[in-house]
Amino acid sequence: MHRGSAWGVAAWTLAAAIPLAFLAVFFLWPVASLVATGFVDDGRFDPSGIPEVFAAPRTWRVIGQTLAQAGLATLLSIALGLPAAYVLYRLDFPGRTALRGLLTVPFVLPTVVVGVAFSALLGPGGPLAPLGLERSMTVIVAALAFFNVTVVARTVGSFWARLDRSSELAARVLGAGRVRAWVTATLPALTPAIASAASLVFLFSSTSFGIVLILGGREFSNVETEIYRLTVQFLDLRSAAVLSLAQFAIVGASLVVSARLRRSGERAVELREETDRAARPGRGDLPVLLVFGATTLLLHAAPVLALIARSLRDRDGAWSLANYAALVRPPEEWPLDGSVLEAIGLSFRLAVAAAAIAMVLGILIALVLSRRPASATLRRSLAVFDGLVMLPLGVSAVTLGFGLLLTMHRPLGIGFDLRTSVVLIPIAQALVSLPLVVRTLLPVLRGIDPQLRFAAGVLGARPFAVLRTIDLPMLGRSAGLALGFAFAVSLGEFGATSFLVRPGAQTLPVVVAELIGHQAPGSYGAGLAGAVVLAVITAAVMLLAERLRVDGKVEF
Repeated sequence: MHRGSAWGVAAWTLAAAIPLAFLAVFFLWPVASLVATGFVDDGRFDPSGIPEVFAAPRTWRVIGQTLAQAGLATLLSIALGLPAAYVLYRLDFPGRTALRGLLTVPFVLPTVVVGVAFSALLGPGGPLAPLGLERSMTVIVAALAFFNVTVVARTVGSFWARLDRSSELAARVLGAGRVRAWVTATLPALTPAIASAASLVFLFSSTSFGIVLILGGREFSNVETEIYRLTVQFLDLRSAAVLSLAQFAIVGASLVVSARLRRSGERAVELREETDRAARPGRGDLPVLLVFGATTLLLHAAPVLALIARSLRDRDGAWSLANYAALVRPPEEWPLDGSVLEAIGLSFRLAVAAAAIAMVLGILIALVLSRRPASATLRRSLAVFDGLVMLPLGVSAVTLGFGLLLTMHRPLGIGFDLRTSVVLIPIAQALVSLPLVVRTLLPVLRGIDPQLRFAAGVLGARPFAVLRTIDLPMLGRSAGLALGFAFAVSLGEFGATSFLVRPGAQTLPVVVAELIGHQAPGSYGAGLAGAVVLAVITAAVMLLAERLRVDGKVEF
């Protein structure tokens, strides 16, 4: 091997080793330690906790509720997401690009904001309170669909936009009506993308924390909130660890199905690199447009508008900015160590640090995964590497935060306890956002024609020169969107952060949750105002990222 090749191998090895080391220390080790807790009693191996936990009726009730919530949310998200995919990716109308950007916002809104928004809409004093849907399966499923309609629309829509329409057109020529041609020709071709989106929605819904915690309470607990309850309220770490095994099984099945469907999807049908020209809306599109409009207004806009309206009313029901003023100078009886402005500042700093970590690791991972080695062994190794990188997407944030608490007491010989500082918060937030960063950057790098790299090499360019002149400029096309995802997800992360925050160092999502649940006068209204502030910041970040991007494809 000549010297240049040796340096190239070393560089690529290091590019893969750095993210793997980060994942091993801050993800695999904490999660494995958490699982091991369920098998150890007084320092000895004891698996008796497993049958004890799974023999309890409440365990199976919680697992059943988790599957029911995730299943119903998946069906609702598919039913509403397909019309959205058609309108945004197959029709051409003014403002379509801006509307696509707005549709991204619900996906990255903090779960605590969405939970509070639906509570403001359907809870006591809300405009839809007479329906009696507060603390019900219906409101939980609707809130989960609030997030995941976007997942379906983007996953299916980006696939649909590149789908060859010849089969559908042939069916129309042979006399099939518009609906029949879609059902017999287009729908079967879309099935892999729909199934892939469904598995992702099920995954996200089954690991939801903030939504179920705020809207469901103990009665409608899922596995995620039950782990939190066992840990925080009862200090029953062993039972929580055992219950996490059920969650791993659910998550593992979802990840396997998603990965297989994603790989097989584009092989199942013929796709075009360039999209067909989108059609102008016609009279036949009216039913789909009505469904899309109702989804936008009732599912997405109504809860947010209710949240804003109720945040502008004081305890007497009069229009006022008192709730926002209280964020600056909160009463002493509120559960806050400082003002909400301080929490906003801390959240910003932590989100910046988390986004920086996620971007550095995400770029390294995307560069490694975009390679096409000739060796079958190397290709299999990259597939395993890809799976390891995606694991944080499927392991709940609560499990991650719990595991970090168990393991980060002077880790690797470090001279201080990491659990007593805020250092672990951006690390956990970076792990949560890392899969989204990779899946935003990777499609652009995989879309580079290998002949470009080959031609550059033939012309004498060294590997680092190829990266600098071909890969990195192309990577910049989606870097803005990836950075927006990383910052927005980190800013609103609630599950792991709720474990890791320290007194005097509360993030904005944690502050909002505490204000909403506190009984002090005015606390609830201030929590609504805090949720609005958090939503505005998150939405602004994502809209800016969408505006700056050139290529916004996200491939899960």
